[in-house]
Amino acid sequence: MDDTKQLFEAAKTAGRNLLLLKDEQINSLLEAIAKETEAKIHYILSENLKDLQRMDKDNPKYDRLKLTEERIMGIVSDIRNIINLPSPIGRILDNKTLDNGLHLTKKAVPFGVIGVIFEARPNVCFDVFSLCFKSGNVCLLKGGSDATFSNRAIVEIIRGVLDDYDANPNICTLLPNDREVIDELLSARDYVDLIIPRGGSSLINYVRDNARIPFIETGAGVCHTYFHTTGNKDIAQQIVHNAKTRRVSVCNTLDCLVIDKDRLNDLPYICENLKNDHVVIYADKLAYESLHGHYPSKLLKEASTDSFGTEFLDYKMAVKTVNNIHDAIDHISKYGSKHSEAIITEDESAIILFESLIDVACVYVNASTAFTDGSQFGLGAEIGISTQKMHARGPMALQELCSYKWIIEGSGQTRNP
Repeated sequence: MDDTKQLFEAAKTAGRNLLLLKDEQINSLLEAIAKETEAKIHYILSENLKDLQRMDKDNPKYDRLKLTEERIMGIVSDIRNIINLPSPIGRILDNKTLDNGLHLTKKAVPFGVIGVIFEARPNVCFDVFSLCFKSGNVCLLKGGSDATFSNRAIVEIIRGVLDDYDANPNICTLLPNDREVIDELLSARDYVDLIIPRGGSSLINYVRDNARIPFIETGAGVCHTYFHTTGNKDIAQQIVHNAKTRRVSVCNTLDCLVIDKDRLNDLPYICENLKNDHVVIYADKLAYESLHGHYPSKLLKEASTDSFGTEFLDYKMAVKTVNNIHDAIDHISKYGSKHSEAIITEDESAIILFESLIDVACVYVNASTAFTDGSQFGLGAEIGISTQKMHARGPMALQELCSYKWIIEGSGQTRNP
């Protein structure tokens, strides 16, 4: 505990140092980190390979863990996108003068020290640091043991550049892999201002049950696409294939196709391209009958109660048949995780009803849920997808990493009883 406490204390001190940096200095440091990352791509990949060699390729987390030159260059591009975004620090949210002459300014300020707990996704180190740094926050990173070598290499690069530029390297700290460190982080009320967990439901639930400081739920995604009775089957085929297969290990991936029973004849067509990616379908009774003989038998399974509400993170998908849009909304409300849900329809009244009643961070109409991403939303990157309602919802980027404070300026005013 003493060693961890020293890391927490150092991070808090670094937070005060960070407040003294101007936006131009922050941008220069981010550009230097982008260049250093480009220069050390092969080093990062060699360290990432050490992690990959310890994981079974059939593990759904393997794709999340894997870095490639293309993915690293995408990370570099995201860093530069963040550089080009306006700083959220000091943004004026409200500005007024009261009748007594007091001038009130509501101003955006950093949270301070943000602890981020994540699993086998080393790219999170770059995303979290870049967004925290640009928004004036210090980050404490608690990665999973699956990404030990990758995380160490990335944070080594970040801290090296900070040190070269005479910035406090404790602005970014990678915490030890020890499991008990999570509990220490969740209890560090004197040092940490906010916790953001990025991972599956077990991690989210653990943080919810044990955190003694504020936290924002992110990560878990059980996503549905509902094919309404008026839906365009060509659009549905494209969306379902993209949402399911673009990258199966991410939280915005399609887990369950919900279809009106009046359109079951179109189900084989909608699922046609999934067979090329060997997607296993867990279909309810009516959907199974529709797909039987039209979809490879080895890839077609009968759904069980566990098939719904499951975040597969794999080439697997459930299919649920419903009588109408109200049944669809009921099913999604019961089994979804408040992340991203989509409807495919040509009916304006169905769109309005779906948008109004589906209680999630991101609602899509005739589009793939794969777009739930900070970079795709024009936010530069994301620190996570918030599935709760307090403070932030959906992709969290620069503005969501700020709180605010009131500045009250007077000329001797006093308050009477």
